Parts: sequence; structure tokens; C-alpha cells
Amino acid sequence: MGVKKRKALDSGEALLSPLPVNEVDAVALYRRMQLIRLFEEEAAKGFTRTRIAGYFHTCTGEEASVVGIISALREDDYLVTSYRDHGHALARGLPPREVMAELYGRRTGSSHGKGGSMHIFDAKRHFMGGSGIVGGGIPMGAGIGFALKYQDSDSICACFFGDGAVNEGTFHEALNMAGLWKLPVLFVCENNLYGMGTHVSRANAVPEMTERAAGYGMERFKVDGMDLFEVRAAADELVGRVRRERRPIFLESLTYRFSGHGAHDSGKYRSAEEVEQWKKRDPLILAEDTLRRLHLLDDAGVEAACAEAKAAVDDAARFAEQSPMPDPKELYTNVYA
Repeated sequence: MGVKKRKALDSGEALLSPLPVNEVDAVALYRRMQLIRLFEEEAAKGFTRTRIAGYFHTCTGEEASVVGIISALREDDYLVTSYRDHGHALARGLPPREVMAELYGRRTGSSHGKGGSMHIFDAKRHFMGGSGIVGGGIPMGAGIGFALKYQDSDSICACFFGDGAVNEGTFHEALNMAGLWKLPVLFVCENNLYGMGTHVSRANAVPEMTERAAGYGMERFKVDGMDLFEVRAAADELVGRVRRERRPIFLESLTYRFSGHGAHDSGKYRSAEEVEQWKKRDPLILAEDTLRRLHLLDDAGVEAACAEAKAAVDDAARFAEQSPMPDPKELYTNVYA
């Protein structure tokens, strides 16, 4: 069973795709988005209760971009993200308990409580983590791509960053090297239209994100980052190209964060009407509508997905709350390789 063919990518060529995964996987991707949404909402409550130290960024509203792309990767592919990384970690398969415990700074966290919100990490899953530096992960993605090329591996690296990072020197330096050396990296710009509180049109002389990569000899595409199945179709196509052709590709995923830039951001730089218009295209609602049309999901299925996600998130919060803090001696471990 499939859906009407749609344009998956916006580029010089039209790439058409049916429902890009089988029926079971389609529902599983929807359920993973539900998990991320409820996890972020619970984590935000934990931050307001002072359980989470440091700064804190959610990806609420960006779940389709996160899940659609990461689900197209193989287990031996590598993943680099920005500081907005909780959803990416969950999409990669990190247990909610470990992610929440890391946010709480507990010893049972994925980084043993040393990384916190912006530095979720899991070497076993090739999840190389987030970075508190804007654009800090982009040269890391290029470096991983170079290592994979040097090792003659057919794995790739997916490197995520926000629209604000394209004005950083690291973006241009890393993409130049990736284009020059033909590195197997899928560079993913998750364009949520605002770098902190500044709209892309006010921060970029050339606001079109795909054009910012034009000088580096790589193909460039744009996808509707609010539509789970369009993102997954695009990711399948482009991940496959990077893997087969061993060269970098740039993908702009046009999405929108429903909350502010960070936990203390009230978002007054954008109107309530703008936010509400984007919420009409909530990625969970769009995916749910598609699955309902295909008779793969009904009211009972939606309720079951929400209940399962809530149980996992509640369990993660309890686990984090009850987990021990790191021993002070751990401050000096793993400082050097």
C-alpha cells in the first residue's frame, strides 16, 4: 500500500517517491517522533524544576527532520549533531533513561553525567554527540568523512547543524575540504528560520541555505522538514548517493522549532500568529494524517503510541531522579585518551 507519488527533493531534478518504508516501519517512525516530543516536554519540566543544569535546547517541532534522516542511516554510519541534540540521540536509538540521566548530570547518563544537555554521546552507536559551539560539529563531520575515506570504508557521516552555523568560518572551511577531497558526508542544515532570535533574512546576505554551499562542488537539495515521509524519501536517496559515489551532498531541511531558542527564550521576536501557522503543519499531525489515510493508524493506535511514549519518558525521569551523581574523582578521568 502506498501514497500518491510526491516530489521528495527540491533541486534541479524531480525525485519522486512513494511511501518510503514498509507499513510497520512507517508506524514505528511515527511512534519514535511521539517519544521525542514527550521526552522534550518532560525534560523541559525537569529544567524548570532545576533538575537540569547549564543551558537547554529542545527540538520540539523538528521531529520529522530528525527521525526521517537518522532512520535512513546504517548502524555503522556516524552521526554528528549540534547542541540541540536530545531528539537526535533518541532517534539514533539511545535509551531514554541514559539520555534523561545525562541531562540530569547523573553517573548513569550516556556521557556519565559529564556532558549534559549539549553533549550527548554514545560511541557504541557511532553517535559522536553535540557541541556547545555553533558550527563546532561541522569540521568534526568532515574529519570523520576523511577517516572513512582513508580506511576505504563504505560507511558515511551525517552532520547536522542549524541555519545559524552557515555564517561560521568552520562551515566554509569544512565544506571546502569535503568538496575538494570528496568526503562521504551528508551535510544537513536544519533550517528553523531563526538563529537564536534573528530571522535568516536579517542574518544572511544570501538567505537561501542551499546557495551557501554552492561554491564547494557538491549537489544541494531542499526538503520539507515537517513531513516525515518526504524527509525519509529524501534521506534514502541522498544517503545512498553519498555511500555509492563517496562524495559530499548538502541537504537543507526546512523546519521550525515551536519553542524558543533555549529554555529562557520567550520567543517574543516572532508573532503568535506565525507560530500557530507553523503548528498547523506539526510533523506529528502530518504523519498521523498520512497513516490514517492509509488505514495504518486509528484512534486506538494514536492512544497506544502516546501511552507507550509517556510510559518510557516517565520511567526515564524516575530513573534519572534516582540515579547517583558522579563521584568527584571522575572529574579527572577520561580527560586524555
